[in-house]
Amino acid sequence: MNTSDLLQRPRRLRISPGVRAMVRETRVTAADLIYPIFVTHEPDVARPIESMPGIHQLSINRAVGEAGEAAGLGIPAVLLFGIPSTKDAFGSESYALDGVIQRAIREIKQQLPDLVVVTDVCLCGYTDHGHCGLLNGSSAELTKDGYSEGYVLNDETLEVLAKIAVSHAQAGADIVAPSGMIDGMVGAIRAGLDGAGLERVAILSYAIKYASAFYGPFREAAEGAPKHGDRRSHQMDPANTREALREAAFDVEEGADILMVKPALPYLDVIQQTRTQFPELPLAAYNVSGEYAMVKAAAANRWLDERSTVTEVLTAIKRAGADLIITYHAKEFATWLRS
Repeated sequence: MNTSDLLQRPRRLRISPGVRAMVRETRVTAADLIYPIFVTHEPDVARPIESMPGIHQLSINRAVGEAGEAAGLGIPAVLLFGIPSTKDAFGSESYALDGVIQRAIREIKQQLPDLVVVTDVCLCGYTDHGHCGLLNGSSAELTKDGYSEGYVLNDETLEVLAKIAVSHAQAGADIVAPSGMIDGMVGAIRAGLDGAGLERVAILSYAIKYASAFYGPFREAAEGAPKHGDRRSHQMDPANTREALREAAFDVEEGADILMVKPALPYLDVIQQTRTQFPELPLAAYNVSGEYAMVKAAAANRWLDERSTVTEVLTAIKRAGADLIITYHAKEFATWLRS
């Protein structure tokens, strides 16, 4: 071929940083991010999480400071996870007036009224067994009844989830985010909120949450690992996509305001299909603890450049169709954008 006849030269639009920036199709900004924060009752602490460098369990006063730093970087929202002072079979502190999340919401909203506060609505961090709902008795009874150890009662759990969501909303939460993959959770929470006169509060549903191996560091951070069994009876099989879209459709019917796919990177195809199937709703994706930890470990060993890797990861998630990205990289990424 005579190169003088070569009319299509895509490299012309890659010739310089300025040109590349002009034609860039996908952009991630601080306004796209939600920053997770782990809150504990303990006074004035910032306890490092070994498997998640840079992330800490924070006392309420320090959580307020962390939220303020995020807001100052242009991050519009935080997602709160609580570490209770006591745990029991029913996760009672999850809906207590003086629960750790309820206290944290009030403090953050008092100091940072314009910051959007999203709260995790689940029982795993509050129960002494570490499961996402109420169990049907002891292990012996579970075996006798023919259920695997750790079987979560679905309908009985819904009432508790609604109580948690109402307590968070009454404390000032803007958005509640049920994460347990319990059938009917969005409908039960919507009914609970509306019945309490809290129809203004939105629901960000973990509509598609896989039983993933990438949650390990989070369970250290939130101190919510199951004491026995696993969560495959309610979280999704990583092999399934059609089931994911069915789950999302149920949540849309029940009144979800925002859908979520979790984790993000192994399920970019699911994010894309969910975006296509439900274009009318905002879509979030959770860049989870294991994804974060892998990048941090590789960067610490100088196997990857952290800044370029994180930028590529977040860009891929948004390119797949996510409007919002929940990520532990939020503060550092927003800082890089300003540098």
